[in-house]
Amino acid sequence: MFDLKQAIDDAQFVTFMTGAGVSTASGIPDYRSKGGLYSDLASPEEALSDENLRDHHEAFHDWVVKKMYYPDAKPNVIHEKMAAITNRKGAIVTQNVDGLHQKGGAKHVIEFHGNLYNIFCQKCGQHFDYQTYLKADVHAQDGGILRPGIVLYGEPINPDVVERAIAAISRADLLVVVGTSFQVYPFAGLIGYAKPGAVLAAVNREPIALPAGAHMVVGDAVAVFSKL
Repeated sequence: MFDLKQAIDDAQFVTFMTGAGVSTASGIPDYRSKGGLYSDLASPEEALSDENLRDHHEAFHDWVVKKMYYPDAKPNVIHEKMAAITNRKGAIVTQNVDGLHQKGGAKHVIEFHGNLYNIFCQKCGQHFDYQTYLKADVHAQDGGILRPGIVLYGEPINPDVVERAIAAISRADLLVVVGTSFQVYPFAGLIGYAKPGAVLAAVNREPIALPAGAHMVVGDAVAVFSKL
């Protein structure tokens, strides 16, 4: 029987790979689950695409503001336990764009898909707070379109971010995948950079496809991390 707590205690460097399931306990809907953010859309890839932002910035802005911002969300026990562990000996590579890992106290976070609260003008590069973006997506001074610094469908991941993520994964002797179906690439492909002999485990409500020899902990991540 695999003991996650013992594995974390024994590890010299722990890297967590996290997805939307980590933030659901904080009141942020899962991206793809039934009743989640995308459940009312025929094509989520279209709503959050670079093409939609370019051609229909008003519709893009309206959807993002209504569906994606949860500024009152608080970190939960998963964020807090991950912060405590990785601040001592590890890192977090996350698909999440909500900033809750940092709010939970984590110091070593690689945001693979960016951050919703990083707002900038595409014309001049000036940064704005998210409250400004909630009201309007046009920079009054130059007419530039504001956008959040998240990776949209059709856009590449920042090479520096990819490099940092690979470094965090290849350094770990314990990799723990939490709250993700692990089907979104290139994020899921990062597991290929694990070093030989590294222990791989996953915590998720449903079993996910993992490399041979990995350990699957099926259950609610809040319950699992509450016991760590």
